[in-house]
Amino acid sequence: MSTASPEPSSPEPQPAARTRAPGPTEITVHSGSRVLEIAFDDGQRFRLPFEFLRVYSPSAEVRGHGPGEEVLQTGKRDVTIESVDTVGLYALQPMFSDGHDSGLYSWEYLYGLGLHQDALWQDYLDRLAAAGASRDA
Repeated sequence: MSTASPEPSSPEPQPAARTRAPGPTEITVHSGSRVLEIAFDDGQRFRLPFEFLRVYSPSAEVRGHGPGEEVLQTGKRDVTIESVDTVGLYALQPMFSDGHDSGLYSWEYLYGLGLHQDALWQDYLDRLAAAGASRDA
């Protein structure tokens, strides 16, 4: 596990950091608590809130098409996941209650979100505060 701070818009580990991304062994959508729980074959288990997944969607709508094009997501506190599809053997595609469904969350991306969840969440809260924006709709 690296001690370096993650870049907020890129939670995926660098390619040289691992030779093989861990694969999921269990995926559970907890609708009541609005958490996606995912266990990996290296023993790691993460509980990722729906709001966190939504604001860090890997879609171009959120991340943009390059550095500096990220779009700060606001008003997502109460977002839910209506359904989740698997995409091949490499990703999940959730359908969020706000209609967002274009993010493909690779296992590596989800793993990076889990590893860096605290730092990424704090970065999101800091960016919201700097913009005078809110988690509430």
